[in-house]
Amino acid sequence: MFINTISESKYRTFKQCRLKYRYKYIDRYAEDEGGFTDPLHFGSYIHKILEEGVKATTLGELEKIAKEVLPNYKFGKAYDGKTEICIKNFLKLNASLNETVGTELVYDLEVKDGIHINGVIDRVIKGMDGGYLVIDYKTSKREKSKIDLFQDTQMKGYCYAVHQLFNVPINEITVAHYYPLTDNLVAIKYTSTQIRAYLKTIVEEVWKIRKMKKVEFCAVKNEFCNWCSYQQICPEYNDSIIVEGRLKNRKPAPRRKR
Repeated sequence: MFINTISESKYRTFKQCRLKYRYKYIDRYAEDEGGFTDPLHFGSYIHKILEEGVKATTLGELEKIAKEVLPNYKFGKAYDGKTEICIKNFLKLNASLNETVGTELVYDLEVKDGIHINGVIDRVIKGMDGGYLVIDYKTSKREKSKIDLFQDTQMKGYCYAVHQLFNVPINEITVAHYYPLTDNLVAIKYTSTQIRAYLKTIVEEVWKIRKMKKVEFCAVKNEFCNWCSYQQICPEYNDSIIVEGRLKNRKPAPRRKR
């Protein structure tokens, strides 16, 4: 199955379940929203406020942005009060940071022999000492540890992208998850060896996907199944005849505009 570009979401999906990868990226079936839209919408809502409010210096500015973009998102009353917490904490973060050189920074970089990685970085800061800080906003209360971040392929991809785009050494790049609900910044640095190992793994995974036949993309039951938007057409959860019937009526997802 030929591919030449892989994003973190593609990579993560392939590692979780190959059938989900096939449904989403090969067959391009539309996803079911399922019962987990509230956290997804709230997360997207907060991301949008932080993206639009990157230059905000007052609480009023952020509150205005929050009000303006709210109609585009839907979530329950359980999230009442959380928006205020997030924007107040974000305002403190903003005041502590130096120059922002990128928000929603899109990258598409060749790794090796026509194989590309791509993604979108929430925010990139250039420090007064010439180093760079890469921030990924996280709206969950469940924070990843520094040990978790050392294994995080998404952040390794961001580090490599900033290294290439801004011509800065790996050891001068700090990557971090920022949690506006708790006002906590979990930050680490990678070594050049770690980034080289990450790139080698990405190339190997792309070749693995390229060599697979469509029928080899099989379902794998795991801890992510309860959140899967393709459970209604998964043979692990439904009779094969039912799945076949549902697949006939499943429409492809509309292509995303860039």
